[in-house]
Amino acid sequence: MKEIAIGILASMFFAVTFILNRSMELSGGSFLWSSSLRFLFMIPFLLLLVLFRRNLSQIFTEIKKAPLSWLGWSFVGFVLFYVPLTYAAAYGPGWLIAGTWQLTIVAGILIGPIFLKQKLAVQSLMLSLIIFAGVVLIQWQHADGLQLSMLAGILPVVLAAFAYPLGNRKMMELVDGRLDTFQRILGMTLMTTPFWLLLAGAGLVTVGPPPASQVLQAFIVGVSSGVIATTLFFIATDRVRGDSERLGAVEATQSTQVIFVMVGEVLLLSTRLPSGIAILGLLLIMIGMTLHSFLSRKSGRTAPIMATKKAR
Repeated sequence: MKEIAIGILASMFFAVTFILNRSMELSGGSFLWSSSLRFLFMIPFLLLLVLFRRNLSQIFTEIKKAPLSWLGWSFVGFVLFYVPLTYAAAYGPGWLIAGTWQLTIVAGILIGPIFLKQKLAVQSLMLSLIIFAGVVLIQWQHADGLQLSMLAGILPVVLAAFAYPLGNRKMMELVDGRLDTFQRILGMTLMTTPFWLLLAGAGLVTVGPPPASQVLQAFIVGVSSGVIATTLFFIATDRVRGDSERLGAVEATQSTQVIFVMVGEVLLLSTRLPSGIAILGLLLIMIGMTLHSFLSRKSGRTAPIMATKKAR
């Protein structure tokens, strides 16, 4: 289905986050600047897009209806998502962070019945566990070199893995289709701007201004991951927000980030290629995604039939 393809494309641009966050950390850049600069760089691009479409005023109309909900869920979906990811980059390579991040595949399915009163998508959960098993196998080849200090980077990523789909789904529920993807991302970014400014101020006081290389890399992350990837992913999830099985399948496309990150780190950061059991992990990811796609197409064909029967 088209939404799966959009999700995979979004994952490719999301992968830039893990690669460049690690690169910035290795070059001495602070996570305070890595996280805040990305979202501050997003604002002008999103603002121009929304102004060009002449629908800026709708954002403020929606925010006025429920300002606290906007603030709270934007904080969950953006701040609690991205600050832990950049912080974790100090404690492990991109493959470890990207691999742990795949918990979001399962998290996205579990939060439905817990927070949104949706039926548990059992089939989607089972397929997502296949994908997650593949991710675990990919990481297995690095287990011998895993140091205790890296564990400090795992817990923040677990928090981020639950925060991102939760914030996204709650915001979809809040606006209920009244805003398009660009409006929703801009609104969430504007609502979290005070937090990014506070982080930037903390960075200025504690480590000084960011080096030019970090500013450039944060700019690339802001455009690639913050604008392009987030927009693509939100478009895909918006299109299937009423179907928990298909929504779970779209969220599962994020598993392909591991592949993109591994390739990117090999090319840019000279990490070693996967071998042995990691190849089996890659195969499991591809099998899981193929089955997810099949289930989603089946769900998409069933929905119109059910709607016709109800109409009768």
